[in-house]
Amino acid sequence: MRECSPLSRRAVLGLTAAALPLSTATDATAATTVVGGGLLSRTGVQVRGASGLPRKLTARAWLVADCASGEVLASFDAHRRLAPASTLKMLFADTVLKKFDRTRRYKVTDADLADVPAGSSLVGIKPGITYTVEQLWQGVFLRSGNDAVHVLSHMNGGIARTVAEMQAKAEDLQALDTHVVSPDGFDHKGQLSSAYDLTLFARHGLKDADFRGYCGTRTADFPAGGKKTFQIQNTDRLLTGAWGLKTYEGLIGVKNGYTSHAGNTFTGAATRGGRTLLVTVMHPESGGNAVYEETAALLDWGFTHGRSARPVGTLVTPLSEGGASASPAPGRQVVRAAAGAPGAVTAGGSAGPVALAAGAGALALLGAGAWALRRRRTRTTAPAGGGPAGEESAGGGPAGEESAGGGPAGEESMGEGPEPTAGERR
Repeated sequence: MRECSPLSRRAVLGLTAAALPLSTATDATAATTVVGGGLLSRTGVQVRGASGLPRKLTARAWLVADCASGEVLASFDAHRRLAPASTLKMLFADTVLKKFDRTRRYKVTDADLADVPAGSSLVGIKPGITYTVEQLWQGVFLRSGNDAVHVLSHMNGGIARTVAEMQAKAEDLQALDTHVVSPDGFDHKGQLSSAYDLTLFARHGLKDADFRGYCGTRTADFPAGGKKTFQIQNTDRLLTGAWGLKTYEGLIGVKNGYTSHAGNTFTGAATRGGRTLLVTVMHPESGGNAVYEETAALLDWGFTHGRSARPVGTLVTPLSEGGASASPAPGRQVVRAAAGAPGAVTAGGSAGPVALAAGAGALALLGAGAWALRRRRTRTTAPAGGGPAGEESAGGGPAGEESAGGGPAGEESMGEGPEPTAGERR
């Protein structure tokens, strides 16, 4: 006799349908619009009406969009979930930036820095020194300083509260591929985003004058105690022209990221001829300048061939601004965590948040049904990205680029260090 599962598939579906109000079940069936449009849920290159895409693109995901209209001009695996590294700091800024006046002064304590992960990128914040909020944000944007992120998070009520608010912000922006575990982008299992979501974060942030100003700042003087300061430089190589790259004409930001687990990720924005384009590139095969070179190549395409491209999707409007609710890409589901906690990722390899209109009883039945069915399936692999804590060597660039951060004159490592060896990448 074959073994019977506690609930058959038919029983699960019947119980679920019975638990949902008729109107809810009908709405759920009708709500088939994928965030950004159906083409963006497909794998591979998506482009219409334009040719000339760069041939030497090695990134695991990328996207080109018009910042003003939100039209996605071309993409490759736009909703693929990958480790975001320090590009997640864009969402941190979207969530926390407007909470504190930039002139507010704050004296840092030991407790503010106690939970900064070892191996983090640092700007060089020291306990006992008083910083303005503006200086803390310069530390976040220019040096990708996890120490600055943690100080601001503690000012905001703590790490857990900030993570919960970031997750809520992502859901409002309809960034349904994103799962937040830490506010700084440090490598943690399950911390994921996508080229689509990162572009949403950048577009939303650039609407704010302070966000736009910080991400476009090349250098700043940072407090070292007393009346002493030291200079910090933005690690965005297309902005500063570091490491043999030319500055990109019209670049206005936005944020780079690197960890030994995630590799390089970058979202850049540039304006030419009154038009602003956004490009996100995630995890190119080679290190060093590849993420910037591929971003520049896609920006070039967008400003030339991209003018004739018909959109393959759109960057959606936040729900709080009247945006129509959409659904995650097929196969991407998570179980909601308790209120105030980060969302829990399922065992599926491409999980993403799902908005369920059902009540608590329906959710309980759905959970029971999923448990029953899951027993009859083989275990799937873990999601792409998201390694164990402690694997990050630098928050926003190749090893040494941001790991040392800053310190008093003569103590900080201002330059970018050697590229990581093959053994540091996974």
